[in-house]
Amino acid sequence: MLETSNNAELPEIPAKRYFTIGEVGELCDVKPHVLRYWEQEFPQLKPVKRRGNRRYYQRHDVMMIRQIRSLLYEQGYTIGGARQYLEGGEAKDDAHQSQQLIRMVRSELEEILRILRH
Repeated sequence: MLETSNNAELPEIPAKRYFTIGEVGELCDVKPHVLRYWEQEFPQLKPVKRRGNRRYYQRHDVMMIRQIRSLLYEQGYTIGGARQYLEGGEAKDDAHQSQQLIRMVRSELEEILRILRH
């Protein structure tokens, strides 16, 4: 799911249980107002809210934010496209296309093998 190669320039995520919005902003190179906006747009992103509505993100939230950042900033997805990808729509399409390609290559290889045997 998470493409770490695209996030190689980001700092390592420390071994902590909770992160503040400021810490997550630094870890993911995203401003806090963008993180708050993404919370509205991506249902997968749900930080724990405590005293005075302060947000506390967990490690899986940070990894999800890095995936969203990669989809939007590096791979050129729109917000809607990234949301669909994360919900599995595009991943399922990619898997289906890969299976079709594998079947096609396999049938071509079998045809080549049949030709070589004769």
